[in-house]
Parts: sequence; C-alpha cells; structure tokens
Amino acid sequence: MGGLAQILIEKDHIVSGSDKQFYPPMSDQLKSLGVEMTEGYEESNLPPADLYVIGNALSRGNPSVEYILNEKLEYTSGPKMLGEIISDRTVIAVSGTHGKTSTSFLICEIFQAQGIDVGFLVGGVSDSFNNSARLGSSEFFVIEADEYDSAFFDKRSKFIHYHPDTLIINNIEFDHADIFDDLSDILKQFHHVVRTVPENGNILFHDGDSNILDLIEIGCWSNIHKLGSMDNIQLSIEEGVINFENQKFDISDLPMHGQHNLSNAVMAIYVAYLHGIHPEKSFAALQNSKGVKRRFETVFHNTDKIVIDDFAHHPTAISKTIQAAANHFSSQRILAIIELASNTMSQGHHGKELYESASELEKVFWLNLSSKKNQEFEYDSMTLLLKDLKKDIDNFDVILIMSNKDSKKISEPIIDLIKSK
Repeated sequence: MGGLAQILIEKDHIVSGSDKQFYPPMSDQLKSLGVEMTEGYEESNLPPADLYVIGNALSRGNPSVEYILNEKLEYTSGPKMLGEIISDRTVIAVSGTHGKTSTSFLICEIFQAQGIDVGFLVGGVSDSFNNSARLGSSEFFVIEADEYDSAFFDKRSKFIHYHPDTLIINNIEFDHADIFDDLSDILKQFHHVVRTVPENGNILFHDGDSNILDLIEIGCWSNIHKLGSMDNIQLSIEEGVINFENQKFDISDLPMHGQHNLSNAVMAIYVAYLHGIHPEKSFAALQNSKGVKRRFETVFHNTDKIVIDDFAHHPTAISKTIQAAANHFSSQRILAIIELASNTMSQGHHGKELYESASELEKVFWLNLSSKKNQEFEYDSMTLLLKDLKKDIDNFDVILIMSNKDSKKISEPIIDLIKSK
C-alpha cells in the first residue's frame, strides 16, 4: 500500500492513509513524500476522499470499512488499482514463497544500470533506489507479485490483477495459513495467474521445484524457461560460477551471500536477457548491487560483535539464511533470535520443521509475542529474552535476527546491550 501511495503521488494525486501502526523504513518514505499518516481506524479520523483504497488487512467490523460501506463511498483494492495503472506496460511479475523482494530489486538494478527508467513496486527498501516504488517512463514495470488475497471483498490473490507478460515463480511452499487451507489452495491461486500470461509471454522458474512442476502440469500456454538446463543459464556452487552459453561469471564477484540469494541473481540475469540485456551487462550491474534492507543486512558491528537483520519467516528461508551466515562467518560463533511473527509461524502450522530449521546453530532464542506460545522454550516478551541473552551474548560473535515484523524492537535493545558491555 505504501508503494502504491508513492505511484499515486507521481500521478499528481493527493494521498493520505491510515494503519494500525507505521514503522520504518516505509514510514520514513511516506513521511518524505508528504503522505498524511493516521494511526487507527476510527470513523472520525477518516479523511474525505474521492476514492478509498482498502488494504487486505482490513475486514468487516473495521470502523473505517463500515463507514465507507454505510455511506456508499467509492472504494477499490490496491492490486486492482495498480493493475489498471500498469495495463499498458510490459509487466514483469516476481512471485513465489521466498525471494520476491530481492529478485525484484535485482531486476530493477540491472535495468537501471542500462539507463532504462524502469517502473516498479516492491515490498521493501533498497539503497539503490530512493523509494520502494516509482512509475517510471520506460515500457517496463517490475512488480513484486504476492499470493496473499486482494481485499475482504476480493479473495483472489493480488497477482491476478497484474496480467504479467513475464511471470517469475521463484518457489512454492505452504504459507499464509490464515487464508490458505493447504498447498493445493495455493497452487489453485498460482494457476489463476498462469492462465493470464499471454501465449507470447514467459514463465520462469528454477529446475527442481516439484510444486512448480505440478503447477505447470495443470496447464500452461506460454513460453516456459526452466532455469538450470544447458540451454539457458546455470548456477554452479561447486565451481563458484554462473554459466551462460560459453561464458562463466565468478560468483565471488557478487556482493550477495548464500545460494538462495545467488539463485535470485541468476533469475534476474535471465529475465533481463529475455528483455534484451546481455548477461555480461547484467552481471556487471549486479556487482554493484546494494541489496535490500533487512535481507542479511548488517545493522551494527564493532570489533567484537556483528548484528545481522533478515526477513526470513519460513523454515526454508530460516535454514538458508543460517547456511549463508555459517558460510560467510565460518570462523565465528553465531547466535540467532527468531521471531514467530507470521500467522503461519505463530499458530504452529510448521510444527517441528520450524525449530529444526535452526538446528545447525548452537544457540537460538525463539520469540513469540502472539497470545499463545507453541513451545515452553519460546519467549513471550523481549524483557525475558534480554535477561537470558545477557548470560550468553559474550560467547558469540554474530547475532542473527530473523523476523518479518518490526525487527527494531529486537535489534535496538540488543545493540544497546552490546554497547553497554
């Protein structure tokens, strides 16, 4: 919603917004754009407007929603509005359970390095760009295409509104247990968007994802690019290279860590190739990638300690982030603090798999601030967690924080603790 606000301002609309809570980095961007932000949904706080864009976090019973319905005010969903704005563009949609934000920004960095004023809307912040969204003047628009539902009045996934010319499916796993019953529910939504890709369009995915292969088997009418085969592009961790035709690119020249992030880079390079940019130019652009905030981001370091902030909130993402940390900090001891912040995590839908995803580490603190703990060893307050962390922190060099909510509530007191030593 914050990204859509930025695009609407570019189109000379006056934008205000309300939410239960605003937090960085998006709140900082909205403030810089002059967006009036109101905390809470009381009817008395709702400003007059020509159109109300209702986010998918709101449902019936919300005071603002009830007022809009009672007064018969005009409203729409964010995905529908964005889809209408970009209907005349060449849309590159990045979908999947993991890696959407990172892959989207990598594609944007490649296009920007070629002097292309690419439009985009991404659910994160990168130092390569002033904002997380812009309209752009070129034919291309890159969109982070989420499978979450569009609005309380439209339960289809957001990406159904974007009508992509090129669809990336990074991976598919079960998530969003608050709206999906099982994996088949998710595959059904993904197949809805597959049906919207034109015959001359492209669908890209990495080889080896059985769920995506099952999806394609249901039916596909577009050009399929299964990355990892000899006729397109391959990532070889063993050789330390990306192979394209007769060229080899040394992955040690890239600033990202971990196989999952390198796979995102490979995807971005090949998508750019399909749209006229040679991999050699793309690789050169990614050598200067500034990454994405809260994706393996160093938020503090001194001579003794490093604090890393990452958005991982699924067993697979947690495991891969830990592997990346273990490889990058191979001679240092790593302690993790993982918040069960998503509905799927906090409600225990991942079961033992969640806790086993961090089994490689010697010490892990699990933070669950929801109303009910799933395991006795989970912490239900930062105060208790910090009390026990004080006993262990001197034994570790790297503090790895993983959360998909406001991680500053975790990182800031930990940094204060480190500074006080």
